[in-house]
Amino acid sequence: MNIALIAHDQKKEDMVQFATAYQHILGQHSLFATGTTGTKITEATGLSLHRFQSGPLGGDQQIGAYVAQNDMDVILFFRDPLTAQPHEPDVSALMRLCDVYQIPLATNLAAAEIMVRAIEHGDFHWREIIHKKKQQG
Repeated sequence: MNIALIAHDQKKEDMVQFATAYQHILGQHSLFATGTTGTKITEATGLSLHRFQSGPLGGDQQIGAYVAQNDMDVILFFRDPLTAQPHEPDVSALMRLCDVYQIPLATNLAAAEIMVRAIEHGDFHWREIIHKKKQQG
């Protein structure tokens, strides 16, 4: 599965701790992340991932393009609801695309834990069917 990891500045440490705790699951998948978040995760865990630009520089939109092409399966986005974000329109657009294309989106630690456990248990095999259909047609 293709999994995107995104975190606002005040949530980056939470994402690093999450990735560390679940690296045995995340490491079995293709990981993508926005700029600094990806760097911090790789430094802390050694997990291999593709880094996009930072969110304010277009990283959220790059991930959104993957969603629109049906090339992203899950997004774990630790948002900071208490701090204004200069790129809030990009964040809203990414969330909208997840709704349009039925891409599971966790926006906090609790939801991300439920989602990663579901991935571990195989509850997202329906995404493999979608990938096969895309390849065939």
